[in-house]
Amino acid sequence: MTNQNLATKIRDLRKRKGFSQEQLSEESMLSLRTIQRIEKGESIPRGDSLVKLTQALGVTPDDLLEWDEIEDKGYLILLNLSSASIIIQPILGIIIPLVMWILKREKVKYVDDTGKKLISFQITWTLVLYLILLIASKGHIVSLNFNLLNSLPYIMLHFSLIGIVVVGLYFYNLALIFLNIRRSQKGLKSKYVPAIPFLK
Repeated sequence: MTNQNLATKIRDLRKRKGFSQEQLSEESMLSLRTIQRIEKGESIPRGDSLVKLTQALGVTPDDLLEWDEIEDKGYLILLNLSSASIIIQPILGIIIPLVMWILKREKVKYVDDTGKKLISFQITWTLVLYLILLIASKGHIVSLNFNLLNSLPYIMLHFSLIGIVVVGLYFYNLALIFLNIRRSQKGLKSKYVPAIPFLK
């Protein structure tokens, strides 16, 4: 791992812990100047400095030194595809990608970026879906276990604007999923729009 890669990893870990450089300096009992030099790639932490730094960041020295993002297009494809579980239950389209994102966000290239965009999109999409269902039910309580497969026969029999909008929402979501699977296969970053950025 190059000095710059290590510097980037340490800076990312510090930010994920919510530490400023000053806080990391206090937690690790290393000088602020040492932290700054490490994060600029001017210095590599060794021995006692490495141990103090990793303890403050909540990782092991081996984790830090061997931590290098791998490229795994297969995992990215599965991450995108996991959100197709909206067909079974809309909330599954949030939960399954969330678990997959948490497990590999620091280990596989583009998983952090894809996961944030995908999960934010799925939360936004689910809120819109339930808002439409709430409007359709004229303010009555809407069941959170809405299932398109079970509801499709009813939607088809009772043809309405709301039914068209709901089916359209599902088609749009699935189209974006498959578009982003293609982008992952080509090594490109994902695009999920529109989405409220719930995860930054």
